[in-house]
Amino acid sequence: MNENIEKIISSCGAKLYDFETVTENGHKIVRIYITCEEGVTLEKCEEVSKIISPIFDLDPPVSGKYFLEVSSPGIERALKLPKHFKASIGAKVNIKLNGGESLQGVIKSANDESVEIDEQVINYSDISRAKTFFEW
Repeated sequence: MNENIEKIISSCGAKLYDFETVTENGHKIVRIYITCEEGVTLEKCEEVSKIISPIFDLDPPVSGKYFLEVSSPGIERALKLPKHFKASIGAKVNIKLNGGESLQGVIKSANDESVEIDEQVINYSDISRAKTFFEW
């Protein structure tokens, strides 16, 4: 995602968490996930969307017709980047490793190369998928 988009989101009092482009029911969707210290509200999503939409009209993030969605990454969020793991220290996670093994635990620490889950250090390059989870 464009560095300017991060700055624009920041000017709204939010932070870019992640983005993705997906196709659902034959429609392209550009999803932008934001976080805020005080929590993400519908009004904050609307504010960010209204500011980003005209920029994307001039410089589309994908070719062809698409829909723009701005939302919170949710309480159970995907962890893709080192900054996601660092921000989730203390959270419970489900991790699937490249070899197919799954583990569950609490993030104890994280740096730019690896994450410590309980007493096990895992390199990010060994992780195929990671997500926080909430026990209801």
